[in-house]
Amino acid sequence: MNTLFHPANFPLRYLLLLLAALVLLAACGKDDKETAIPPGSPVLALGDSLTAGAGVAPEEAWPDLLAIRTGWVVINGGVSGNTSSDALKRLPALLEQHTPVLVLVTLGGNDMLRHISQQETVANLQNILTLIRANGAKPVLLATPQPSIAGVVFQHLSAPDFYRKLAEEQQIPLIEDAIADVLSDPQLKGDPLHPSAAGHAQLSEKIFAELQAIGYAR
Repeated sequence: MNTLFHPANFPLRYLLLLLAALVLLAACGKDDKETAIPPGSPVLALGDSLTAGAGVAPEEAWPDLLAIRTGWVVINGGVSGNTSSDALKRLPALLEQHTPVLVLVTLGGNDMLRHISQQETVANLQNILTLIRANGAKPVLLATPQPSIAGVVFQHLSAPDFYRKLAEEQQIPLIEDAIADVLSDPQLKGDPLHPSAAGHAQLSEKIFAELQAIGYAR
């Protein structure tokens, strides 16, 4: 046995320093949560019909339900039929009018339905995220599932990989499965493409839980 590092020959203060260094190293390896956003703060939900609440009353759509859970002033910036390009064009005016501290971006579904190239969609989303940050707000990306007959039949829709790659490259939070989980359940859908009122209620709960995990919601 090497006697140099035997506990009897190793001063207590060095052992304590070593222990403190190990604790500090472990703490540095953990992701710090974001600062919570206080009630009354303006938050923009930017999206298409999934955000606008197609087929349900405005107060039944997930942005309004999220406002109730958080106390935030959630502006529903969803427009049915919008592509990522359409939303990008609308975004500057929305940012100027509402000065949000947080923007929840839910786009890409109509791009996929209209067979717009993935490269174009990603470029638009990158520009949207850049614009949000340039205006002093924090972006969160919500993934929309890939349209899939098999996914509908087997009740297992999933989002394309470009959402995860974009979130990693931009170093922003991604809510990847919330919309896919709701739209995979036929009992939570009002039509083949949209949640029912019950689906929006589930979606708001899932988004709230994800925002809590990120640190934005209490």
